[in-house]
Parts: sequence; structure tokens; C-alpha cells
Amino acid sequence: MPVSDQGVNLPRYRVIPRTLIFLVHNSEVLLIRGAPTKRLWANRYNGLGGHIERGEDPLSAAKRELKEEAGIENVELHGVGVILVDVEPDIGVCIFIFRGEAEEKWTWHSEEGALEWVPWEDLPHLPLVEDLPQILPRVWEWRPGDPVFWAVSRYENGHLVVHFHSERDGSGGSPLFLS
Repeated sequence: MPVSDQGVNLPRYRVIPRTLIFLVHNSEVLLIRGAPTKRLWANRYNGLGGHIERGEDPLSAAKRELKEEAGIENVELHGVGVILVDVEPDIGVCIFIFRGEAEEKWTWHSEEGALEWVPWEDLPHLPLVEDLPQILPRVWEWRPGDPVFWAVSRYENGHLVVHFHSERDGSGGSPLFLS
């Protein structure tokens, strides 16, 4: 379809595409603790990931980000969810969430921060990025063959809320832990 037929114009809602990746090894999940010098999420734990570059599909971008941020290659990734983050009335972020099973554990340090394998039971006690307490339970429970989850993230009454919908349960669900 030519660009003229796409209906793309500035007054429409636009999104910036990103990836968010979680690797699991037994009862641990790989997170990056943001460097203290980072503008966003300094000293906070988050999954790996970043922006999708022009011409990349979400899976290729996730694999590139894993290699850049962690030196990790050859891990099978599965798309487990998509979250639209309302940022402003006319712009948002579309996050493609991936999960992979790691056969071994890596450590890595970069300008982005330090990778840490975190036991699942320790997650509620860590300074996580604000939406992770709501997202991680869905990622943790996901198994190959499960449907992806769909969500919208926005601030309501000064609190970040992630509204989930999955084909499996058709409901919003709730976080398994809150910090």
C-alpha cells in the first residue's frame, strides 16, 4: 500500500517501538541495574532492551539489543506480550516483550549498567522500574504455546497502572507482588 493510502498524518496517535527482554535461568531472571549516571532509571532494575531501529522487526531488534547490552547470542526468544504506554495525548511507546530460557548465566558490565541474575523471591525487595511488578508475573508464568498478553499502561490518579488483556483469560489480572 503506498504511503498516501496509509492514513499517516501528524494529528494521529503515534508510537515509538521498543523491546524489553527477560531471560530466565531456573528460578532467576536476568535484569540490568541501571548505571548511577543514567538519565532514566538510574540504580533501578529493568529488563534488557531498547529502541527498534528503522527496518528492524521486533525480534531482530531484541536479538541485537541482547548482543549489545549483554554480549548474548544464540538464545531463543519468544514474544510474550505487547504493551502500549500512553505518554502524551498524541504519542506513546509500544513495547514488544520477549522471554528466553538461558542454559547458563552470564555477567556483563557496560555503560548501561550491570547485569544481575535475581532470584524470583527477591524481586519485591528491589528498586524495580515502576511497571515491572505488574509485568514480570505475566512474563514469569508464560510458557511456549501460551498466547501473548496485550496491555495498556498509563497513569491514573498519580499511579502507574497496567491494564492487561490476554486471549487465555480475557481479564485484566493483577500483579503477583507489589513493592
